[in-house]
Amino acid sequence: MTRRPACAAFVALLLALAGCSTVPGSSATVQITQEPDRSSEVEGLEPIGPEEGASPEEIVRRFIDAAASTARQHPVAREFLTPAAKDAWSDETGITVIGADYATVTEGTGSEGSATVRVTADLLGTVDPRGVFSIGTEERFSHEFPLEQVGGEWRISDPPEGLVMLEPDFERLYDERAVFFIDPTQQRVVPDPRYVIRGDAQPTTLVDRLIAGPSPALEAGVQNLLGDAGLIRKVTVSGLSVTVDLTGISELAAPELSLLSAQLVWTLSQLPGTPSVELLSDGEELNLEGVPPVQSVEDWSEFDPEAAPQGAVGHYVDGGALRLDDGEPAPGPAGQGAYGLQSAAVSADPRTGELSAMVGVTSRDFRTALVVGPYGGDLAEVLPGGAFTAPTVAATRDEFWTVRDGTAVVRVPADGQPQPVNAPTLGALGFASVLQLSPDGVRAAVVVNSNELYVGTVVRAENAPVTLRDLRPVAPSLTGVLDVAWSASDQLLVLASGGPQDGIAPYALGVDGWGLTPVATAGLPGQPTSIAAAPSQQPLVSAGGTGGAGGTMWELSGGTWVTLVRGEQPRPGTEPFFPA
Repeated sequence: MTRRPACAAFVALLLALAGCSTVPGSSATVQITQEPDRSSEVEGLEPIGPEEGASPEEIVRRFIDAAASTARQHPVAREFLTPAAKDAWSDETGITVIGADYATVTEGTGSEGSATVRVTADLLGTVDPRGVFSIGTEERFSHEFPLEQVGGEWRISDPPEGLVMLEPDFERLYDERAVFFIDPTQQRVVPDPRYVIRGDAQPTTLVDRLIAGPSPALEAGVQNLLGDAGLIRKVTVSGLSVTVDLTGISELAAPELSLLSAQLVWTLSQLPGTPSVELLSDGEELNLEGVPPVQSVEDWSEFDPEAAPQGAVGHYVDGGALRLDDGEPAPGPAGQGAYGLQSAAVSADPRTGELSAMVGVTSRDFRTALVVGPYGGDLAEVLPGGAFTAPTVAATRDEFWTVRDGTAVVRVPADGQPQPVNAPTLGALGFASVLQLSPDGVRAAVVVNSNELYVGTVVRAENAPVTLRDLRPVAPSLTGVLDVAWSASDQLLVLASGGPQDGIAPYALGVDGWGLTPVATAGLPGQPTSIAAAPSQQPLVSAGGTGGAGGTMWELSGGTWVTLVRGEQPRPGTEPFFPA
């Protein structure tokens, strides 16, 4: 399945390192509830109808095969149904994508020409009518298909709503694309992954998805400047140029049109060849000062979802001191071990890219606390506590987040006092051991009870407390989740057990749970204990620690984990991170 260009290279690297499928065989099934526009360009072979004398199991299997049709209304699939079921069945209410190695068992053949076939399979998840994927919380799909004889031939009398599709067929027919919305600070576009059928209707489908708005979980955390817009006609593609003619945007001011343009250009740039976009308003050319009539992502590079501070190298903690990725001490007292750091985070000035502020978790004299101050300067205690998760920071706001004593989410402005974050469902889930903000600050990945991974949305409303809500599981097949980091705004790296690799190992997956992929472990001296990632950066891990002792630092390079300084011995350290 095609991924958007911003993370395609990283995903391809991980696939090459691991040499495995992008979808775990042990995860749940995909359910898609849409009948998208279909095109002659869609890859695939059209299925054939039922054969004379086919058994109940053969009819059910061929019905599932027929879900991979590119024809509207799936006429071949309807041939496997009784007349009444053919009229009542809708293929628009969902696609359930199951593993290719599924089982069919005839559980009974009635004396009056009836039979029941049970299908069981690995389940991958669900995709709603707008193409939004949700990971399945159950590992298995199970459904009974009742059949009756019609003219001496077996036909399904009560099919499941929507399509039941095999995972290889789904990957062959559908692309993963992101539609982009605007973060609350209006600094970045925020990816919202969708699954859309391949073919020449895809450009129009993507714009329709933008106009329809964000996925339910993301909606409260982002802005959509296309909410009142409409497409006058289908999106047209000519060479490497895409033309979008919208209505309902003529009254927007220039700043709003700029944000709208950034959304459209970043979304449509994922099409083959990375095309440029000509945006029309009611048939007239859209004029934005300083922007050419045909726009590209370079014209909206300031909204890059994967932007990172220039020269922001990895950091880690060693013996209470903050270190750079070359093993040298970080500037100031923190680099000399003055605060007994357990973990830390560093933010960069968005205007200059220079590292500007930091927060640390200290443990001295049997006292644990948060300390905050300028990077390279003196740090002051702002909040005591029994325990804190490793702090985290997003590139869009100069504030740090942590979880105090397992359940109290706290944000600490670099120049202010700690403030509580409302997390209404976290306490019911359990004890949070990790919280990491996405690069755009709109999402947060949370490890609960040291074995479950959730992703939630950060919601900011005027005159209301900041809220972390809609926590949803994204990797139910993994157990013993130890740590998580963001490699991109919609991509995670996870340290966990329960996957195809032995013990605790690194895995990559999408923010929606799709595409769980093992990451190479070659070169590591032992199991990893903490991980760091950031856009355009090679991941870092601490590995090999035993019996409570700290491990050593390693960087992923060319398919193998190597020491931070080539040719030198591994450096001791833990809790790596990248400034944001």
